[in-house]
Amino acid sequence: MPRAGVCGCWGGQVLPLLLAYICYLLLGATIFQLLEKQAEAQSRDQFQLEKLRFLENYTCLDQQALEQFVQVILEAWVKGVNPKGNSTNPSNWDFGSSFFFAGTVVTTIGYGNLAPSTEAGQIFCVFYALMGIPLNVVFLNHLGTGLRAHLTTLDRWEDHPRHSQLLQVLGLALFLTLGTLVILIFPPMFFSHVEGWSFREGFYFAFITLSTIGFGDYVVGTDPSKHYIAVYRSLAAIWILLGLAWLAVVLSLGSLLLHRCSRLWQLIRGLDLKDGAAPDSEPRSQKIPISA
Repeated sequence: MPRAGVCGCWGGQVLPLLLAYICYLLLGATIFQLLEKQAEAQSRDQFQLEKLRFLENYTCLDQQALEQFVQVILEAWVKGVNPKGNSTNPSNWDFGSSFFFAGTVVTTIGYGNLAPSTEAGQIFCVFYALMGIPLNVVFLNHLGTGLRAHLTTLDRWEDHPRHSQLLQVLGLALFLTLGTLVILIFPPMFFSHVEGWSFREGFYFAFITLSTIGFGDYVVGTDPSKHYIAVYRSLAAIWILLGLAWLAVVLSLGSLLLHRCSRLWQLIRGLDLKDGAAPDSEPRSQKIPISA
């Protein structure tokens, strides 16, 4: 019997979910391939053309020497050294940048543009992540629970009048809207202004960061031609932590808001139906036959 129950659970719940998951991955792979493959081929051809032009302009170099130089650039990039500029570029491992890197480790964002290159740094990073990732999860859960606790009055809202319930729902919606502006709208505008991005690029960076995807194609504070303030990347790390905490609250309160709106709508409809049915619900006078 237990085996039959497990098989039934697998066939009734897990298997459809697994098929939907695989289909979703296949759909994403297909669309990404259609959107990006041609652009990648064009970029590759353009790069090869630029290399040929470079060799034509500098005849003292041969193909092998150029390939070796490109390899040096790639190795420098992997180690976090920006090939643009010179040796006076800001360090990737000053305190502000290191604080930003530590934040990306414990939040599992991992942009990929910077990583420890020394053996000691790699070993420390492993143990730091082993301790920091659970700590980050516990911190975000407690922070979300604490903010949620301040709104416990919503759990007893059925005892309030209908207009009071409506005000509570509107207040919760306003709270979520203002938080979204502070976390997802204003920071991308600020980053776009500082980094020279468009708002689309800034919002893309914010979403990829707070969803902990972290591609690394857009990272704040990495342009050697710009002069950033010392705490710029540290402030970005703090924004990441606050943003992740805010998302934890949204996931909790968002479902609550939808539930309350649904209950309020049912309550309003129920009262309207009662008001409409009130005239018909009055007992009609029955005629009593008079016996002859």
